[in-house]
This record gives sequence, structure tokens and C-alpha cells, in this order.
Amino acid sequence: MRHDEMIGKVQALAQLPDRGSADRATRAVLITLAERLPSGLAEHMSAQLPPELADPMRQAAELPSADGRSHTSGERFDLTVFAGRIAGRAGTDEDAALREAAAVLEVLDAALTPELNEKVAGVLPADIRLLLPSGRAAEATGDSG
Repeated sequence: MRHDEMIGKVQALAQLPDRGSADRATRAVLITLAERLPSGLAEHMSAQLPPELADPMRQAAELPSADGRSHTSGERFDLTVFAGRIAGRAGTDEDAALREAAAVLEVLDAALTPELNEKVAGVLPADIRLLLPSGRAAEATGDSG
């Protein structure tokens, strides 16, 4: 999926006023997701994204975590921290950050291979997994729907 197409879909799903807001939200979610995921998985994700979105995600995955450890295993944080980081990066509040994150994750579900989406869902904690499209979240928890 191309950058413009992804941003347009995020803008529509999150009901954002302009493409700039959608681009900021998308980057904020991807960077925060890269911090949460094991670095190898974040790298696989970025390989399937347009370069404009892959580069910030790669850079985030390469930085040491807040506690100084490498990102090889991913930082451990919950939905509250996830929303707070997105809000800070996107310049919005936490409620808007959660709506934007759900929109970005839905667009990613269509943009990435099903296998990669399953791996991403499998490493996220249950509270963040709730933001995934309903079918993906159910698959990751083993629910039938």
C-alpha cells in the first residue's frame, strides 16, 4: 500500500481534519508500536511499509528503551503508556490517540501480510490488542469471534 493511500485511509477512519493530522497520527502510532515490539518484528513491519513510514519506525526500533536496554525484546508497557506516548507525539489527547491508533492498526491490517499481522497481535498485551480490528484481536486471543 502506498503512503498517500495509507494516510488517506487513516484520515477517513479516524475522522481527522486533514492529511497532516493523519500523517502525524500514523507516525506517532508506528514509532510507539516499534518501541513495544521486538526489534526484529518491528524491522519486518517496516519492510512492508512505504519508505516515508518505514524510516521513523526503523529509527525507533534501533534506539535503546527508556530503561537503557536494547530493543531486541521490545519495551513492556500497557495501553495507558501506549496512548500517552502517541498523544505526546501526535499533539493530541489520549482519547484521540486511542481512536487514531485503532484507525492506524486497521490500515496496517490491510497493508501487511496476514502472517505478520498475526505475529504483531501475538506479542501485544491484551489491552493494546483491543485496538486491533476485531477479527485480528480474536485470532490473537484464540477466541472464535
